[in-house]
Amino acid sequence: MESHAVTLEGERVRLLPLRLDHAEPLFNAIDRPEVWSYLPCRMEGLEDMTTHVREALDGRERGTDLPFAVLDKASNQLVGMTRVLGISTEDRSAEIGWTWYSSKVWRTRVNTECKYLLLRYCFEALHTIRVQFRADLRNTRSNEAILRIGAKQEGIFRKNKILYNGHIRDSVFYSILEEEWPEVQQRLQQLLTSRHGAGPIG
Repeated sequence: MESHAVTLEGERVRLLPLRLDHAEPLFNAIDRPEVWSYLPCRMEGLEDMTTHVREALDGRERGTDLPFAVLDKASNQLVGMTRVLGISTEDRSAEIGWTWYSSKVWRTRVNTECKYLLLRYCFEALHTIRVQFRADLRNTRSNEAILRIGAKQEGIFRKNKILYNGHIRDSVFYSILEEEWPEVQQRLQQLLTSRHGAGPIG
């Protein structure tokens, strides 16, 4: 796997290697409850965000995860988080997840460009043959966003996760394969240059 310090640069966003001092600006970016509604851990104060960031950094130390803070270059503010996780060099696979954004950048190109940068990194730098996504079945916005970039739905894992609030979650699984990447890449590039490039958040 490449350096933990990798930064992914786009036209609209910069994906920065997550740091502990990102916790406070990231917590401040959660500007409405819906931002965190479907994620599986509690987020009620800065202490919760600090714990969440520490856990993400632990994954990086293990060599399985690459967590990023999302910088909106237009405002020069952190507007969310995302992660490449479950990186397996043996199986040449990874997952993109733990993604959330401030509502200020919903229905902009931020999510589209983040997914483009992450997928390009997975397929072209990590040389994966499969990239996986998952989403809470109830999270219509996220499921639409994953399908929109060209991922294929594989199935629903029923009652596979108990959330911090006791809700038992059904998870929808998706993937993009190595041979599908050129078409997905072209689709994402078109979305990023199209007037209609803004869409659902992921």
